[in-house]
Amino acid sequence: MADTSTKQTSDAVPVPLSLAGDLSLLYLFSSTLLSTMKLNKLLHLILSALVCENNGLFGRSMLFLYNQKTNTLQGMLGICRENTAGFHVVDSDPDNPLSGFWDLETDALTLQQQSPFCADVRGTRIDLSDGCQLVTRVVHDRKLCCLADLDCQGCDECDFVERFGISTCAAVPLVTRNNLIGIIIVDNPSGQQKITGEQLQVLQLFANQAGMAIENTRLYRNLEEAHAELSEARQRLVHGAHLAAIGEMAASISHELKTPLITIGGFAARLERTLPEDTPQRHYLETIINESHRLERLLGDILAFSRKPTICYQPCNLKAVVEECLADYRLTLDDRKITLETALPAGRWKLLGDAGQLKQVCINLLTNAQEAMPNGGRLRVGLAGIEEQGRPLMVLSIADTGGGIPEETMKKLLTPFFTTKRHGTGLGLAIVSRIVQNHGGILRVSNTAEGAEFKIVLPQAPTEVLEG
Repeated sequence: MADTSTKQTSDAVPVPLSLAGDLSLLYLFSSTLLSTMKLNKLLHLILSALVCENNGLFGRSMLFLYNQKTNTLQGMLGICRENTAGFHVVDSDPDNPLSGFWDLETDALTLQQQSPFCADVRGTRIDLSDGCQLVTRVVHDRKLCCLADLDCQGCDECDFVERFGISTCAAVPLVTRNNLIGIIIVDNPSGQQKITGEQLQVLQLFANQAGMAIENTRLYRNLEEAHAELSEARQRLVHGAHLAAIGEMAASISHELKTPLITIGGFAARLERTLPEDTPQRHYLETIINESHRLERLLGDILAFSRKPTICYQPCNLKAVVEECLADYRLTLDDRKITLETALPAGRWKLLGDAGQLKQVCINLLTNAQEAMPNGGRLRVGLAGIEEQGRPLMVLSIADTGGGIPEETMKKLLTPFFTTKRHGTGLGLAIVSRIVQNHGGILRVSNTAEGAEFKIVLPQAPTEVLEG
């Protein structure tokens, strides 16, 4: 870079900003900063205000955020005057120059993000260890700097200057509580007006307010996240207390309930065997037997859900577990005229888990699927291997043609004791979800063109763990 001095050139073309115009401009800017708490939109509004046609301050504006750990500046957003068509004043009173605020339409914001200039800025990183003039001076001194007649000499900053064809530009730090957030760089492309001292004053005032607004938005976002985490923690505590109360109740009455249920079911079964098949009394006894079994299952589900499960992690084969469940369900599916389609390829389907609990997952999902198709249909069961974020995963999918799950039901699907069935406990899917989570997996539910599909995503165990 040949010339490092701040220039106030006599041949600069002044921008006609009067004192009243300055005040009106600053009022609009401050009102705009208070109009949103969304950080992304706030950044677009800040940069757009510097380059929009009505203000006539600069031709381009760029935002770089400071990374203290790597001592670099990373480009985040770039806006040129041509991309501010959707930038306009809202709630303005013609009789009051100090009124209204700027806003940006969603489509215009998207166009700014997708512009080639913005993409170039986002792809730029400036290493401050190179000791270049403009950016390094701004970061070090925390003061606005304007340089003219820039020349490139092979460092990151100079590469940046050459890439964007910058001849004269200004950079201003965004500082809050003596902490550097980043910098804004503005310029007028070659052939346009020079940067004047009056423009630099406005830029400094803009930056002072922008830094505080960005920090406030960040603090507000942190507050929202903390509030959300607190709400989730409270819900977990309430849910845990609810389950604990259910567990105590279930444990205290399980013996009293189970003993008479077994007695009723056992004697009813013995009486059934003594009666001819065509007698009405036999039908009554079958009803007693079925209902006693249903109550036993209900009690078992409540106990299973209320207790903290004990998982015995051992190497197991997910494909073998699925095939065992399908073999148990084969007759039930045939009786209900449900066609079974499987895609269980050979391969490495090993994981560390509890085979008994994984079988419970399959049984619950298969039961839901066949109940969703009372008049028959198709049941598709498949296994597939995928990779997410570098982790090998296994996906067990179970899909039916039962018409799908209504949107309102989908929201409450995994809520304990929520059921749309006449004789359901509302615990089947809740138990499935908890078992899957305890195995480090995820339960995904979606509707297909014909019905519902449940996907169990489980981590594949490393070979060294299985062999060790």
